[in-house]
This record gives sequence, C-alpha cells and structure tokens, in this order.
Amino acid sequence: MDNVQVIDELDKQIIKLLSKDGRMAFTEIANQLNVTEKTVRARYKNLVENQILEVVGIVNPISIGVKTSAIIQLGIQANTLENIVNRLRNFKEIRYISLTSGEYQLLIQVHVHTYEELTEILKKLNQIEGVTQTNVIVQFEVFKNSFEYL
Repeated sequence: MDNVQVIDELDKQIIKLLSKDGRMAFTEIANQLNVTEKTVRARYKNLVENQILEVVGIVNPISIGVKTSAIIQLGIQANTLENIVNRLRNFKEIRYISLTSGEYQLLIQVHVHTYEELTEILKKLNQIEGVTQTNVIVQFEVFKNSFEYL
C-alpha cells in the first residue's frame, strides 16, 4: 500500500462537507471549520492533486427515466479478464465494474430504462468471448446511496 496518503482531521472535515454538497463554497467550508478560506482552498487543491478527492456531478438515474438497475455477476474463463473488462468499459449502461472473489470473478452494475433493455444487455454480455456464466440481481429499490467515506 505504497500509495496510501495520510490526511489529517481538517482534510477529513473538508471531505465530509464536500461529500454532502460538492458545490459548497470555500468560504462556507472555512466558516464551518473555523479556518481561513485560503487554508480551505490550499487543502482542497492538495486533496485533488493527490487524487484523494474528486468532485463530480452525480446523476440520479431515476430522475432521467433510467429506472431499471441490476447487479450482474460474471463468471469468466482464465486469462480473459483484461479483454472482458475492456469490452465492458464500452457499455454506457454499465456504471461500475469490480473484480471479486468467489464463484464469479466480476461484478458490474447496470442502469437502463426498461427490462427489455436489460435483456438486450444480458444477450450482449453472453456474447463476449470468455464469459462463462451470469447471475443477475435486479434492484427494485435503493434505500441508501452515499458517497460519504469519513
């Protein structure tokens, strides 16, 4: 774990505030944490430059009509991981790809408008050379989706 960055309590508090509101002004953060805006600005710059923090806009899929979500586990043949992951990265419907332990080597999360689109994605996944099995877990309701880590 050579890339582990050490952050102090002030950095953690800045991250915590930004994880709740990524558009929070530096002046507001400074006021809440009892430090100067210059300090917050410098800390923020350091967090971003060291790839500890990335502030991005997150789309709520439901609000734009993307109401069908599934977690799909993929079993794959040996020595096909890199090729399969590269193919999966090209699916705009796939929001998350993870290497996992157990019976299935990959876990992906898919968001589409309809069950028909989900069926089409499954057909495409099963056509990828090296994919040996799939396990589909349809998500009916999300009770928590947080980006807070500290």
